[in-house]
Amino acid sequence: MEKISIIKIGGNIIDNEVHLASFLSAYAAVEGKKILIHGGGKLATKMATDLNIPQQMVDGRRITDAATLKIVTMVYAGYINKNIVAALQSKNINALGICGADANIIKAHKRINATIDYGFVGDIDAVDTEKIIAFLHTGLSLVVAPITHDGAGQLLNTNADTMAQSIATALSHVYEVSLVYSFEKKGVLSDIHNNESVIPVIHSQNYASLKASGQVNEGMIPKLDNCFYALEKNVSKVCIGKSDMLFNKEFRCTTIQ
Repeated sequence: MEKISIIKIGGNIIDNEVHLASFLSAYAAVEGKKILIHGGGKLATKMATDLNIPQQMVDGRRITDAATLKIVTMVYAGYINKNIVAALQSKNINALGICGADANIIKAHKRINATIDYGFVGDIDAVDTEKIIAFLHTGLSLVVAPITHDGAGQLLNTNADTMAQSIATALSHVYEVSLVYSFEKKGVLSDIHNNESVIPVIHSQNYASLKASGQVNEGMIPKLDNCFYALEKNVSKVCIGKSDMLFNKEFRCTTIQ
């Protein structure tokens, strides 16, 4: 079975030009088929502040009203996505920048929550695997922004970690998939103040105790939940590690098993 790498980067990489450049060099060197999913960073928040559009976060997730949706669509699917594409083209990676609405690759629905109205936030319903495979077979490397749609003309802001997991699980029936959540740390840390305190392996048996002890903090829990779900759905390998060391001999990470 052919291998593919699904790699997600977050805001701490996107917000730092040096980190982003280093990551993209490492990404360009990853062999074989690959898809990059990116988050949005702080630029959307800055633009909203400049435009006097109040922003509200709940458990690290953005409440997306109509005005905010316009901003995140412009920033995520526009500026950030196309700058990454341009940088990869300069490294001889033929990249195609898209979001979930393009070519109908990801369909979602507006999140329904009994206690919190998240606004125009999407939860994923389906991934068009055949369409993604068709793009990959042309030699393109996809760069995917976390904007989806509901099939009725409504764009939706969607969690990039979940998007990465959804694409990885959808492709796991066709490829041997490695899913990597890549950020500025060397892995999941037992002590957030010590970048060397990498937890080498997290499995279902010790995950509960790590949460109970507080060694895994609240921001990491949704990411790890996505990791375990991906493994349940036949993704071959899942890890969380440093952005600029992808798959080289010095690559250290936390492996999820």
